[in-house]
Amino acid sequence: MATLQAIVAIFFTVCFLLDAMGMEPEFLIWQSHEYQQTILAIGLNLGVALGWIALRTSLQRARLAEEKMRRCTSEFSMVMSQHFTDWRLTPAERDVAVFLVKGLSTRDIADLRGTSEGTIKAQTNAIYRKAAVTGRTQLLSTFIEDLMDDALMPAEALQTTAVKGSAIGPATRSNAAPA
Repeated sequence: MATLQAIVAIFFTVCFLLDAMGMEPEFLIWQSHEYQQTILAIGLNLGVALGWIALRTSLQRARLAEEKMRRCTSEFSMVMSQHFTDWRLTPAERDVAVFLVKGLSTRDIADLRGTSEGTIKAQTNAIYRKAAVTGRTQLLSTFIEDLMDDALMPAEALQTTAVKGSAIGPATRSNAAPA
């Protein structure tokens, strides 16, 4: 499409420059010149139409992607909130857990909450204990695991997970006894 438009633009520019200099190009016979300009004008208009279609398609895809991102963000927030309720986190622990998931350091969380790093460390340990995880990575994977569709996992992984899950027990993390 862009190539077609470039060829048409070059042709019209050359014709304009030759006309401006008062030169009659030898390669253009009057009738063939008219045919060429007609064909090129059609090509140029076709290029504009195809460009417009491509732009509209691109804008529609962008809107769809934004909508999917909003839904994903909303769903992630709901999953986190449900886990926080299941784990019986206090409002302060919920705030700290959100900051942990966002990747903030203990110092940054303490600064944002206006508390000491020791308080944040104690709250972090309480969160990990209630969630039955050993660290930030496992905490985050708890939420991601709930969002992932089983269709994304290979069949062998699903079978292995099912076997391990039956040996360990159902939903160990979400059924952990709160402290």
